[in-house]
Amino acid sequence: MKKLAFILLLLMPIISQAQNSMQPYLTLEDATRISAAAEAKSKAENWNMVIVVLDAGGHIISLRKMDGVQIGSIDVAIGKAKTAVYFKRSTKVFEDAMKTEGGGRIATLPNAVAIEGGLPIFKDGIIIGSIGISGATSAQDGIVAAVGLEAY
Repeated sequence: MKKLAFILLLLMPIISQAQNSMQPYLTLEDATRISAAAEAKSKAENWNMVIVVLDAGGHIISLRKMDGVQIGSIDVAIGKAKTAVYFKRSTKVFEDAMKTEGGGRIATLPNAVAIEGGLPIFKDGIIIGSIGISGATSAQDGIVAAVGLEAY
């Protein structure tokens, strides 16, 4: 019995690693590529922005603050990215809902930023992260987020 327990303890990391390997996830390389594409679009349009990429748990993988952007955009970009990953949809959905009758209820949702610029990132139908952009108008933030997502 002790030998069996010992063998199981030895195998646990292998079993755990095998399970983690099956779940798709966003790598640092992915986040860097997404961020670089978003930054290139921002620079091409002469928009100073904050670009955030989160993992599926809402943790920061990459954060880029371009020169000249207001510091308030850091928290806004993170909030947009969290909204996109927590709710598995674009923050534009929330922005549009705010414009409808009764849409103000959206403002009461925890972790819901109702401003365009946050997009979820899916792989094989599973949410693996998100991108959040802030620094220009919400429409411009959305454009840059979409370009970043296309790089994935």
